[in-house]
Amino acid sequence: MVHHWSRDTWTSATPDAGTVTFYLAPGFELLALSSALEVLRLANRAAGRDVFRWRMVSQTGEAVDASCGISVSADFDLAQERRYQSHPNRPLMAIVCGDEPNDGHASKALNAWLRECRQRRIMIGAFGSGVIALAETGLLNDRKCSIHWEAHPAFNEHFMHVESVTTVYEVDDSIWTCAGGTAAFDMMVYFVKQHCGEPVAVNVGDLAVAGRIRAGDERQRLPLLRQHGTINPTVVKLIELMQENLATPLTMAELATAVGLSRRQIERLFRNELGRSPRRYFRELRLEHARLLLAQSALPVLDVAIACGFISASHFSKCFRAAHLIAPHEARKLPPGRYLDVPSRRLQPAAI
Repeated sequence: MVHHWSRDTWTSATPDAGTVTFYLAPGFELLALSSALEVLRLANRAAGRDVFRWRMVSQTGEAVDASCGISVSADFDLAQERRYQSHPNRPLMAIVCGDEPNDGHASKALNAWLRECRQRRIMIGAFGSGVIALAETGLLNDRKCSIHWEAHPAFNEHFMHVESVTTVYEVDDSIWTCAGGTAAFDMMVYFVKQHCGEPVAVNVGDLAVAGRIRAGDERQRLPLLRQHGTINPTVVKLIELMQENLATPLTMAELATAVGLSRRQIERLFRNELGRSPRRYFRELRLEHARLLLAQSALPVLDVAIACGFISASHFSKCFRAAHLIAPHEARKLPPGRYLDVPSRRLQPAAI
């Protein structure tokens, strides 16, 4: 059953309330949108007045289906929203929810609107795949943005002028980006803190029964780990170094020197914390990166191998088959997510 959800009372807010506009593209993530809306609603409650109001915008002004199938009503079409750029009700921030990869006309109109927002000093932002739409405008060039870990390899290959990272969220020169999901909650709490002060932001977290509000520079996940327990900070640092050097893998001696330990000490740390050697973990990281590139890009297998630090396509194929039980070219033919069904020795990444 398709449900319809609309916010059509924004015009009744107090005149001094700041407006946040959400642009809904087909297949946007409902969790990110609802998380952001709840933060704004709770901020009004915590402040004791309407500090924020919000409106939904779509390309045509019609309802848009989220990725889960729920339909969300729009208040305006994009042409109507663009008229608000010089209006008292112009937004404090314009946020893109989702991407429009197959609609050239929609992308051009969206790009024009975002550039107008930028010219008029309106903050712009994006959740999840919406970061791709933002990058297409060129506004992210030479700036840092947060991208979902699963989309990061292909995004990094395609948008080489953008500094993409897998943190929870990033704010760079009034451009706000987050990985989507519950990261939208964390980012919008920080937005409330900037606009209303820390007491209101803390109250929002309390009202939402949020156990902890994450900082923007926190990692989205530690790859290939299932456990939710505390990981030794030195191991986390070593994993970060590995991820930063996938194409040109560091030696174990170089890793040990970087953290001021001996090779034997880091070997012991990895076996105690992760149950495998640092060399094996590093190889798994590179193979996961390869799997994502194969799934998300049209790069030749040899280019994927080089991007993941393998000396030849044959060596890469041998390692990939040992990990996934299928060849790289076979992985590319699988439907999205199908690799997760490969038994026994498959890689099993999980967010933490």
